Amino acid sequence: AGLMNYPVYEIGEDGLQHTKELGGLLYYLYQGVKMGIYPPLIFLGVGAMTDFGPLIANPRSLLLGAAAQFGIFTTFLGAVALGFTGAEAASIGIIGGADGPTAIFLTSKLAPHLLGPIAVAAYSYMALVPIIQPPIMKALTTKEERMVKMEQLRPVTKTEKIVFPIMVTILGALLLPSAAGLLGMLMLGNLFRESGVVDRIFKTAQNELINIVTIFLGTTVGATASAEKFLTPQTLMIIGLGLLAFCVGTSTGVLFGKVMYIASGKKINPLIGSAGVSAVPMAARVSQVVGQKENPSNFLLMHAMGPNVAGVIGSAIAAGVLLSIFG
Repeated sequence: AGLMNYPVYEIGEDGLQHTKELGGLLYYLYQGVKMGIYPPLIFLGVGAMTDFGPLIANPRSLLLGAAAQFGIFTTFLGAVALGFTGAEAASIGIIGGADGPTAIFLTSKLAPHLLGPIAVAAYSYMALVPIIQPPIMKALTTKEERMVKMEQLRPVTKTEKIVFPIMVTILGALLLPSAAGLLGMLMLGNLFRESGVVDRIFKTAQNELINIVTIFLGTTVGATASAEKFLTPQTLMIIGLGLLAFCVGTSTGVLFGKVMYIASGKKINPLIGSAGVSAVPMAARVSQVVGQKENPSNFLLMHAMGPNVAGVIGSAIAAGVLLSIFG
């Protein structure tokens, strides 16, 4: 099985060494998915794009990011109940993390035969965040809660922004080594951004590199979705469970936001809880749009970015936990 990743050499009739090729272009590009190379590289780019300032300024938003990960574990239980194995259920559950690269990373390790349907479900629901989330957010909050204006976040120092990614990487690697690849690359990208001394590398990570890797990832994962694997009742189950994962994640985020609204003496707008699903920055924009419809002078975007980036960290940790159990 180890040979599958490499060209095989054999001695021909002429006594010379010949390379026996095992596959074409897509086969070799797919090794980046199979070996788990592409998702961490995408995380490097995401880290370079992301400002962790709102999370550092309001560390409580970490709790909202954690609350929105409930969708992963609820869906895991649902998938087990429908007859999927533990490893398959873990791969389906991670769709609730609303993070395409994380879903692909975990599925390629635990259930590669489900890669096509899970990738389609994860990326489809990420794109549908502005349609799926607002009805749930409105159903679970009152007009008074949605109108809450939050006070401006405190300015974050450069030192804090540099120390934060280093500390998260160290703690993450010690507590959960299986998540260190994703988490470490996310934080390295952020360190490129905040250090201010590697401008060219920082720009490449957040533009050219992430775009190239996304093309490789999308093309090769799409190529795995052959008709006999994809057009099955199982795929419909996965897409249904993925929707459940998103709805539960959004709901638990908003409900925990309501708890914080009461605990803070009505100073926290529960709408920012829905941004805990980690579709960055779309989920934060949805919190902003829904809040501004109720109160035109409301600016929730930066407040919602806290739970949003906490959700990215949360989904990487959830993937690490599932990988350490089923991997």
